[in-house]
Amino acid sequence: MNLVRLAQHRIHATPVAARLQSRLLPLPLPCLTTSSIRFSHSSSSSSSSDDKARAPFNHNMSLRLRGKNVLITGASSGIGEACARHFAQAGSNLLLAARRKDRLEKLKKDLESQHPQINIRTFELDVRNRAKVQATAATFGDVDVLVNNAGLVIGLEKLEDITEEAMDTMIDTNVKGLVHVTQAVLPGMRVRDKGHIINIGSVAGQQAYGNGSIYCGSKAAVASISKALLFETIDTAIRISEINPGMVETEFSVVRFKGDKSKADSVYKGVQPLDGNDIAETVVFVAGRPEHVNIAEMLVFPTNQAAATTVYRKP
Repeated sequence: MNLVRLAQHRIHATPVAARLQSRLLPLPLPCLTTSSIRFSHSSSSSSSSDDKARAPFNHNMSLRLRGKNVLITGASSGIGEACARHFAQAGSNLLLAARRKDRLEKLKKDLESQHPQINIRTFELDVRNRAKVQATAATFGDVDVLVNNAGLVIGLEKLEDITEEAMDTMIDTNVKGLVHVTQAVLPGMRVRDKGHIINIGSVAGQQAYGNGSIYCGSKAAVASISKALLFETIDTAIRISEINPGMVETEFSVVRFKGDKSKADSVYKGVQPLDGNDIAETVVFVAGRPEHVNIAEMLVFPTNQAAATTVYRKP
């Protein structure tokens, strides 16, 4: 028996109950799973023309996001690209930033053909370069939602074996890059007294593991920065959220193993990981809450994951 039928079964035929029952019937019930957040829809709903942004939108959520200016870093692939597709489906205008301009332009062309009503701009940007971030941000205009997604991991070495180059790349991208973009966007949000910053963290920021010291430390910093920002913006209407994915199959492991696809594939052997869409759906859900609602933190696992390094793999 579903929730609505259960409510109908327990409500007696009184005028008050009848009014309550009539209010219960039209509510769209969210289907919550460990791996994603989707809204249920009737069989008469038409499927989206964009097969890479697969979930239909709740009407109210779509209205809240329509016309909003959304800045996404690391937008050329993986979670960032998926976020771009899902926000486009919601009718948001997109500011897409990444180092790989060619991929951004290809994504822009694809999205413009599917969503001609939205405005899309692309920016070749390395978030490690603070001066470039500040200069580029001056051309953004008002940013309603910032998705700090740019991040990476390099190698699986023990702490004493990590090269300075690898350490600097991870810290400068995952921590300082996030700070650079936030510093460029947050002042404008304060002036307007509205906005939403969504930081993509990781379960690794909550549960450190061996041979991942610098990456885990960088994501722990993201968690601390996100929590501190909650306090620093508490007297404003600005929202701060952190989404912490578990195992997600993107280019993440390919980068970690320096392009070794066979090693990257072995990470997901015997388990169905999340994909970029699962996290993008979550990000858009968080961004689409009413303005008085802030989902400050969320941990998103595939069903067969229980901790950073605890995963059930089918034989």
